[in-house]
Amino acid sequence: MDELNLEVEQVKLGEVLLKNGPTAESKEQLKQGLERLGFELLDDQKSALVNRIKALIIKEIHHKDELSSSNLSELIAKDLKQDYGSLSRLFSSVEGHTIERFTALQRIEKIKEFLVYDQLSLAEIADKLGLSSASYVSNFFKKETGMTPGQFKKDQAPRKSIDQL
Repeated sequence: MDELNLEVEQVKLGEVLLKNGPTAESKEQLKQGLERLGFELLDDQKSALVNRIKALIIKEIHHKDELSSSNLSELIAKDLKQDYGSLSRLFSSVEGHTIERFTALQRIEKIKEFLVYDQLSLAEIADKLGLSSASYVSNFFKKETGMTPGQFKKDQAPRKSIDQL
């Protein structure tokens, strides 16, 4: 953005707000530069809204120590100041799967992370993710991955120490 002389007003997770809109030429250069770095320029409002939904879910599941007191659908609707039903339909039309499916996939990844670090019991994992019980976590994990949490932990490749990297 500096190379294109684009003034950045604000940067948030997955989002950059520019002080002035880019010209058509600088927008194309920005798009190509971002793609080279493995990023994507989302300039249509539907895709941007879907990305905001994803960012909220990721933040809630992966980056919060405490769960929000409201459920995820209420949180999304409140944060984006829109009806959850319309957001859900938009998400499904753009992504090809539901918000609930995306949330389930994020929860599975967080459970895997907890299992790899092996510091929490399944009951503690359930509590951290706002799930009902250890047996729910185990059944959910088995349904989604085809293996039990115990099998997942057992099948993990041994981790290398820092001096071996």
